[in-house]
This record gives sequence, C-alpha cells and structure tokens, in this order.
Amino acid sequence: MSDTLDRMRERLAALAPESLQIEDESALHAGHEGAKGGGGHYRMTIVSAQFAGLNAVARHRVVYQALGDLMGKTIHALSINAFTPEEF
Repeated sequence: MSDTLDRMRERLAALAPESLQIEDESALHAGHEGAKGGGGHYRMTIVSAQFAGLNAVARHRVVYQALGDLMGKTIHALSINAFTPEEF
C-alpha cells in the first residue's frame, strides 16, 4: 500500500469508519496538471455513524477536515461516497 493511502487511513480513523475503501486512480490521470505536480487522484467509500444528520456537502467537509493538509497537494482529486451504517 502506498504511503499516501496509509496516511489517509490513519487520519480517517478519527471518523471511526465501519467500512473504508480507497482506490488510487492516479494512473488513469497521467498527464493531468494535478498529476504533474505529484498530487494523486482517489476514489473513496466511507461508512461512519458520524455522518448521521449531515447532508452530502457536510459529510465531504468532515472528510476534508480529517484529511487536513493532504488535500490540495498530496491529494489533487478525491471522489467521496459517504454513508451512515443504516444507508450502507
């Protein structure tokens, strides 16, 4: 597993996910401006009770906050599917 995926998992542990799947799709974006700068492209499905009562935008903000400074440079693009356990 890549160092970035490990770091993402460590930070997202704060959300106590019941399920967390992260796919590195960076190879699909070779030549893209973000890829040139070293930022990766990722797709995530995360299930956490902490998303209860939050709309999709708020859930994404919670994930971005947990990832902190990884967003922007280390992570150039992130597709998020965030669910509560009941929704999943």
